[in-house]
Amino acid sequence: MLWLIFLVTMGISLWAAARVKGNYARYSKMSTQSGLTGAEVAQRILASAGIDDVDIVATDSFLGDHYDPMHKRLVLSRQNFLGDSPAALGVSAHECGHAIQHKIAYGPLNWRMAAVGLVSFVNPVVTWLPIVGLGIGLAPHTVMLILAIGWGVIMLFNLVTLPVEFDASRRAKMILQKAGYVNAQEAVAVNKVLDAAALTYVAAFITSLLYMLYYLLPLLLGGRRD
Repeated sequence: MLWLIFLVTMGISLWAAARVKGNYARYSKMSTQSGLTGAEVAQRILASAGIDDVDIVATDSFLGDHYDPMHKRLVLSRQNFLGDSPAALGVSAHECGHAIQHKIAYGPLNWRMAAVGLVSFVNPVVTWLPIVGLGIGLAPHTVMLILAIGWGVIMLFNLVTLPVEFDASRRAKMILQKAGYVNAQEAVAVNKVLDAAALTYVAAFITSLLYMLYYLLPLLLGGRRD
């Protein structure tokens, strides 16, 4: 059963990642009529939202785009920082969506930020405990309980992440079209890029849910698994 879960979740994750890369590759070859780069659009979106304390910086990490709420930095991969494609503008606007969430104290984002430290601790536990748990003398039942709790924490983190990411994409799509940064055809491309990216977060949630249930259900049903 564990191998089946591994193969299913791996398949879902690979499919989601392939969708992201495929759509991004396709729509990063286009140029928008506005001619604005991802960095320029990000600067305008932040300014229109009254955000003047967030730095926009480039990174050489491919699709390493993210918003860093601790240091108030909007990090864009160089291709999106300099690019004027629908993909570049969509990703840049999405990260701006997170900055806007931070400014308005969007609930799910605050919950996710508060849980980052705990998840960073739990991740290596669920990775290594199945291997070393019995070797250090823990009973199988104890190992399963710890793993069920660990995967439950990760599952809840991934669950909270879903509205954070969906809301950021919703804001990005609305702002880009309303401000005229993309036309109708380009908006379709933006939607496909951002919708594909959202699948990766859905895949992460499904993965953590299945692993949690794998370890939790035998405990609830009174079974044992060694």
